[in-house]
Amino acid sequence: MSLLHDDALSVAFDRAAARYDLMVAASPGYHGHLRRSARRLGLPDEGRGARVLDLGCGTGASTAALLSAAGRADITGVDASSGMLERAAVKKWPAGVRFVNASADRLAEAGVEGPFDAVFAAYLFRNVPDPDLTLAAVRAAMAPGARIAVHEYALSGNPLHRALWTAVCRAVIMPLGRAGGDSGLYEHLWRSVLCFDTAEEFAARMRDAGFTDVRVLPLPGWQTGITHTFVGRAGE
Repeated sequence: MSLLHDDALSVAFDRAAARYDLMVAASPGYHGHLRRSARRLGLPDEGRGARVLDLGCGTGASTAALLSAAGRADITGVDASSGMLERAAVKKWPAGVRFVNASADRLAEAGVEGPFDAVFAAYLFRNVPDPDLTLAAVRAAMAPGARIAVHEYALSGNPLHRALWTAVCRAVIMPLGRAGGDSGLYEHLWRSVLCFDTAEEFAARMRDAGFTDVRVLPLPGWQTGITHTFVGRAGE
């Protein structure tokens, strides 16, 4: 099976939306890792007065992680899947949270305008057709010196981590996906990680897009070497 792209991927997420929260809850450390990456944004004073863009917010797991780290921020959650956003919208959120259905590389067309003081992007960049175009769009929406944290499956380059990812997908993730009727989406998840940048390659891509102080930070547990936080700042 080839990777899903654009509308086909959005439709797959739409179909999986009703079961998505249950699926991710079965992943050890999923929500804790998101909260750790959100804290790595390092927003002072609980984000008071900050405008934060939550890209690829899905059903709101990343939004909740942001609120745990920056509960006083104004957060705009963006996702290309209307089905996922419907799930997010019915949850209880503070007044400073809003959701917009849009592609990450077409923010202005959907009325999502900067400058943003911080950007959080969880599990987004390996799913966009052109990561460089998306990074450029994100950079253009950020204030000079604004912070970014990308939480992403990006393998270390060690063959053992690649083998572990495949083993977990074949033994756990894809069988659960098939049981829920979402086999295509979870096979895409497996393949998209194998096809995506290594951690160092994505960090280099961020630097090429104009981000400074880029660092690659590990995450604990079985996802060590498989999932990373990439932090940086928009260049002046």
